[in-house]
Amino acid sequence: MNREVIGAACATALAAGLLGLAGAPASAAGPEQNYLVVGPQSGGTASAQAHVKAAGGTVVAAYDQIGVVVATSTAPDFASRVGGGLQVASTEGLGTPLDDEETTAVDPAALTPGDPTAEPLWGLQWDMTQIDVDDAHAVTTGDSSIVVGVLDSGISPTHPDLASQIAADQSASCLGGVVDTSVAAWSPTTSDHGTHVAGTIAAAINGVGMAGVAPGVKVASVKVVNDDGFIYPEAAICGFLWAADHGMPITNNSYFIDPWEFNCVNDPRQRPVWLAVQRAIAYSTAKGTLTIASAGNSNVDLAHTFTDSHSPNDGSYPVEDRTITGACRDLPAEAPGVMTVSAVGPAELKSYYSSYGIGVVDVAAPGGDSRWRNPAVSNPADAILSTTYNAATGVNGWGYKQGTSMASPHAAGVAALALSANPGLSAGQLSALVESQATPLPCPEGVYDPRPGLPQYQAECQGGARNGFYGAGNVDALAVVD
Repeated sequence: MNREVIGAACATALAAGLLGLAGAPASAAGPEQNYLVVGPQSGGTASAQAHVKAAGGTVVAAYDQIGVVVATSTAPDFASRVGGGLQVASTEGLGTPLDDEETTAVDPAALTPGDPTAEPLWGLQWDMTQIDVDDAHAVTTGDSSIVVGVLDSGISPTHPDLASQIAADQSASCLGGVVDTSVAAWSPTTSDHGTHVAGTIAAAINGVGMAGVAPGVKVASVKVVNDDGFIYPEAAICGFLWAADHGMPITNNSYFIDPWEFNCVNDPRQRPVWLAVQRAIAYSTAKGTLTIASAGNSNVDLAHTFTDSHSPNDGSYPVEDRTITGACRDLPAEAPGVMTVSAVGPAELKSYYSSYGIGVVDVAAPGGDSRWRNPAVSNPADAILSTTYNAATGVNGWGYKQGTSMASPHAAGVAALALSANPGLSAGQLSALVESQATPLPCPEGVYDPRPGLPQYQAECQGGARNGFYGAGNVDALAVVD
């Protein structure tokens, strides 16, 4: 893999001896592990790199922009050997499995256009009409100079609805925390999740399949999901910085970081991850990138203390009950400066699975709800139709998925239209515009019980015009460009 340093060139690390660092005694070798080494936020990473090398580690990536180094070592006690007041954490076992629902395929050849756009599958895109995309396209389909970074599992470069939409020169793999810009590296290998997300944002109007929210803009594939379907912190950090340093004004992030769904700053092992991720997002915001993230599919109230009984979810440790307090965050969704998106179904009600929380959720968007019509029977047509890719066969297609992973790219597409119609907005101004033009949705009365008999899907909404289920409301494509 190409070990490229993102952004400003990293200063060459001084020899350990020149810094007064003595090489630590060798210890028995174990399996190679990746580590995040977090130093001062300013002043570069030369000192951190020297400490890594003196401790017997290897620097694989250095992010001067935020004072973070990604290192590898086979020493079991590497974290304690680094010293220098640096915060060090192994990322072993901190990979989060992508929440990648099975795709229900459709055949566009059997359908006829449902709209003047002449897209054969438009008639199945209830999500687009719900947020006024068809009317917005009469004003603008988006500016081709705008590139939305899709931090995900890769985008199929051969898909007929996406081949013309990908900014290949701004696409890269960030696996392992280092950059590889080859097409093979940023293409999907095991999952079509990123391809589905990209189609929602920018599938072309070309008479072939479907239309995205902003078909006039481009998308960049920033691959952060490995072949086993895991997102590791170093990959996400690399992705945030790559997108920001390559001029992407918007990124979509349909995942969470860490197998514990909630990353706690008071946990010594998680604190370096928490710091590094938030630094990366803050850096992105300062560079003009709006980070948009999904709220999650656990139907939990992110604004209140509760017990997480489902983590870690990567098989590395036994699942444990852990009290989630204000010291814990669902990253990136709960990091400052992030636009957090919950999901609604065809009736503009909270999808049964969507997490929520007053002061956490900023907007809602269509994510699908296959149980809306009949809680006992799944109806794929009430999920979200978009572009797909079968990694086993290499076949491109179209199909349904649902989740807040599908809601977030609708918000990203609307933000891209808003920026197209209002160029020059900062990340904060763009977020404020999308929120201010959302369609307010009221809280359901009493206990929301979308799947009777299954109390794990019950929820209570708090707030008024802006509330915990929907934030400012359902995104509106026409309102942000009109």
